[in-house]
Amino acid sequence: MKKTLLKVLLIGMMMCSLSACGKKEETDNEFVVGFDQEFPPMGFVNENGEFTGFDLELAAETAKRMGMEVKLQPIAWDAKDMELESGTIDCIWNGFTMNGREDKYTWTEPYMNNTQVFVVNAESGIKTLADLAGKTVEVQADSSAEAALKDMPELMDTFGTMQTTPDYNTAFMDLEMGAVDAIAMDVVVARYQIEQRQNGCIILEESIASEEYGIGFKKGNEELRDKVQKALNEMAADGTMKKISEKWFGEDITTVGK
Repeated sequence: MKKTLLKVLLIGMMMCSLSACGKKEETDNEFVVGFDQEFPPMGFVNENGEFTGFDLELAAETAKRMGMEVKLQPIAWDAKDMELESGTIDCIWNGFTMNGREDKYTWTEPYMNNTQVFVVNAESGIKTLADLAGKTVEVQADSSAEAALKDMPELMDTFGTMQTTPDYNTAFMDLEMGAVDAIAMDVVVARYQIEQRQNGCIILEESIASEEYGIGFKKGNEELRDKVQKALNEMAADGTMKKISEKWFGEDITTVGK
């Protein structure tokens, strides 16, 4: 009888231990930031294999001001909600569009404005949205560009094909090879990619939609959101946010406190 009881207790302890291993410790001092590592200049892997980018620098400074250690956690963009709900990340911070998602997350105030645009090869002859009729357009899966186009069926229905890709690095390679005619994407990311690649691509003047970037937390997590917002406000007030923005974009394009 004693041996049986001991076995039951040991099994119970092992199960509790295994259960704890699968969850992020609530008492730890980590601030876990979920991001798409193929989304320069907001978050990406540099030539040295290090995570870097505007959002990631902002997140690291935020964690420092909160007295926490930042942990940069790359995620598959179409799995971001699962990662957040399961508690493996504390927030989604990577050029994350608030518009149309206002009720799905607990948000900070917007920290940057953005628009969705089309990128094409300069030699393609595509100058306007009307020129996209019959063309192959590519977007990132579960992206704001995809959502914006689905809200514009009168435009989307003119395309020959609209297809998705896991990330915009792949999309640019497809465009450069002539596998697609246009990419629908964030203008902030498009400008950076074109500048870095020097590949003869241009951004069409007509945009798809205007939007705002924010940091998304699990619905109801106002406590952590408020701490992050406080740090952002401090960075805006003391010029740190402006400095980080100028490093990545050549100017201050942030909106906090303005």
